[in-house]
Amino acid sequence: MGWVLDDAVGMYWKWQLALFLAPTVVYGIMFLGQKFPKSEASEKGLGLAEMFKEIGLLGGAVACFLIALFFGDVLKPFFAEENANYAAYVGYGIGAALLILVGVLTKFSFGSVLLFVLFLTHALVGAVELGTDGWIQNITGNLLSSGEGKMLFVYASMIMFALRFCAHFIEEKLGLSPIGILLVCSILGCVGLQLAAGINGFGYALGALGVYAIGKTFFWPTMLAVVGDRFPRTGAVAMSVMGGIGMMSAGLLGSQGLGFAKDKFSGEALIAADKAVYEEFKAEKSSDFLTLKATGLDGAKVEEAKKAEPPTEKQQLVIDASIAGDRETLRVDSFIPGTMAVIYLLMMLYFMTKGGYSVVSIDETTEANATS
Repeated sequence: MGWVLDDAVGMYWKWQLALFLAPTVVYGIMFLGQKFPKSEASEKGLGLAEMFKEIGLLGGAVACFLIALFFGDVLKPFFAEENANYAAYVGYGIGAALLILVGVLTKFSFGSVLLFVLFLTHALVGAVELGTDGWIQNITGNLLSSGEGKMLFVYASMIMFALRFCAHFIEEKLGLSPIGILLVCSILGCVGLQLAAGINGFGYALGALGVYAIGKTFFWPTMLAVVGDRFPRTGAVAMSVMGGIGMMSAGLLGSQGLGFAKDKFSGEALIAADKAVYEEFKAEKSSDFLTLKATGLDGAKVEEAKKAEPPTEKQQLVIDASIAGDRETLRVDSFIPGTMAVIYLLMMLYFMTKGGYSVVSIDETTEANATS
């Protein structure tokens, strides 16, 4: 394909291309010849520009910021290490250009404040659900054993799979509105991660991660449902943007943020125990997260310490610091669903002032726009 990059970077991009093309081909075969029903917005004859109006500059800013971070990350291999900041500048330039495009498309509509808040909240959903999923297996495997960590990951996934068949029952029989479900889930997610930080055995881990799994079960689908209920004029556009925000947040904020936190807390724990040992076992490169930097422990040396039988006094300090970093990372991670709980509580109070949560039709929003 005429790659002008070195072998390592060329291989990276080939894998990226393969990961993109494989599901595209599979989905293409699955949906070949299928006809999909039009959204309510399309049936009413609303064009793309009209669908984007409620997203506007506010909602567009959330998506474009994450797109800027994405391009700033993937373009790094194209710049020399000393010019790595240029990739971020290019990324922010792309994000700004896209936001201007949204402004032109919507005639610089400000957008819905509620939809903006939902987008921000879904960025937290992506960080705590998918971002944590990428790390929880490693963390629990470090606190217990690698095999037990994998079992716990499968266990939590099974709970989510089973419960997602019960959403209708919960809403209809228990009388919880979608915002009520999200509030309860956020509280359970926060409690579950706090409990997970204190894992000291496999049985305890089953309970802690069970609570966490129940909590995160309904985040993603219920958030999309709320957008569909309250913003029918956006068609599937707002849902698609929200899904993209969640996915980008998982990789750019969730996984990277948790990795940074692990390095930061593990390093701090070892410095507090013995600074000289930290200097011996610290990583060669620091971890970056947004504008923050921290130097954690050398992964290879930590693994070597874990395999030593018995570990030396220094190695035991390193192992203890790594575990302390895991526990503190989970505690900090619990603040994400805690923040979400506050947001959902405020949303619930907002809807109470409007007579309660309800599904809105396009005709109602059209009349409201006409009289405003």
